[in-house]
Amino acid sequence: MGTFDWNIRTGVNSWTPELEAIYGLPPGGFGGTQTAFENLVHPDDRAGVIKLVDASMKNGQPTKDEWRVVRPDGSVHWIVGRWKVFMNQSGAPSRMIGVNGDITERKLAEEALRESEQGFRLAAQAGRIYSFEWDVTTNKVVRSDERAKILGVAEPLCTTHQEFVQRMHPEDRPTFIATIAGLTPENPTAIVTFRTVASDGAVVWLRSSGRAFFDGEGKMLRVIGMVADISDLKRAEEEVAGMTRRLIESQEQERARIGRELHDDINQRLAMLAVQVQQLQDDPSEVQNRAQELRKELAEISNDVQALSHDLHSSKLEYLGAVAGIKSWCREFSESQKIEVDFRSNVSSVLPREIGLTLFRVLQEALHNAVKHSGVKHVEVQLREESGEIHLIVSDLGRGFDLNSALQGKGLGLTSMRERVRLVNGMIAIRSEPIAGTTIHVRIPLEPEHKSRRANWLAAIDELTNSPPRSANT
Repeated sequence: MGTFDWNIRTGVNSWTPELEAIYGLPPGGFGGTQTAFENLVHPDDRAGVIKLVDASMKNGQPTKDEWRVVRPDGSVHWIVGRWKVFMNQSGAPSRMIGVNGDITERKLAEEALRESEQGFRLAAQAGRIYSFEWDVTTNKVVRSDERAKILGVAEPLCTTHQEFVQRMHPEDRPTFIATIAGLTPENPTAIVTFRTVASDGAVVWLRSSGRAFFDGEGKMLRVIGMVADISDLKRAEEEVAGMTRRLIESQEQERARIGRELHDDINQRLAMLAVQVQQLQDDPSEVQNRAQELRKELAEISNDVQALSHDLHSSKLEYLGAVAGIKSWCREFSESQKIEVDFRSNVSSVLPREIGLTLFRVLQEALHNAVKHSGVKHVEVQLREESGEIHLIVSDLGRGFDLNSALQGKGLGLTSMRERVRLVNGMIAIRSEPIAGTTIHVRIPLEPEHKSRRANWLAAIDELTNSPPRSANT
């Protein structure tokens, strides 16, 4: 604080050293006139201060105001001033005495509080958040208006703590009560997640962050905090958990399928071949006659093992590139499954590995499903490059299926395709109707943000599903 004494008749304005320090001036640095003071006031506030001083010189009433000043070093500070004008015997102003104080810290705190409150309002509007205050002494809980968006318009602004706890899910009450009981002066903050019932009967997941205040004896007086609606997050977590569970189930199914094929087909054929070789050993005269037959059987077994290996990992995709690798796989699939695959492509760009692998796995799933379910012997596959996007279209005129029923079923095929496409910022549209055939259309931008975590996700899906899950009920 600092004081001043302005002799209006002589024009001399005397400041104490404390007042000069407030304005950033050295002792004796003030010019000693009202004009010198006015020049220190921030240009945006100067006219208002002059007007208020003039008014006080006419009415002689005690006056108070706040203004900014620009110190010689360029910094801006807030000042609060109080003064009174004394009149002479003729009623003219003769002297002004006042005091000034630096309130910069308070002003900054007020501004920070306003910004914080504004930020909370914006967050509450956008993020489904409401604030609360629980007066422990009266047991009243008061919540902000935003609670209506989360808990329903019928939810009262004020309620008791017991009423609020009573509406929680019974399984979550013990945790919530234990969290409240664990608040102490040394640990006054806590976060707890729980379910509650909204006014329309819907179950809502909430996450409450609160801070408790205590008296000198450690007794809790009140708790303030914020509550966020995390229902969408919880649903997403449940979906991810379900996806992981189905991926693991599919992995086990695929392992069982591979085990059956190796045991029931490859292993038995090798056993038969061993028996025939033993017969030749017992009767060497038959070697010349049966050698061609044995070579043919060995070639067939080798081709089947190679086909099984290609389904799990197509090396051609790495060595030939995505487009050529997909075209080659379509030809092999056509020959092995005795089905016509009409493949057409106009892609000239070199596709990133993530995109190529995604298209390949979706195509595998689509063609295996077509063979298994559609009942057709002709499938069209188009790979097009248009407007910075890669389009994969797989269509047939087979039996078709009900899409909603398929998505709600236990099969992982359609879900896996959608997840793969999403991870490379693409979109997938599936159109199918009974007796009207099926069309799968994938669109992937050529230059998405390929991050390592996306590549890791794709690799993880491959590992979990032993792609493609041909025996999965899609």
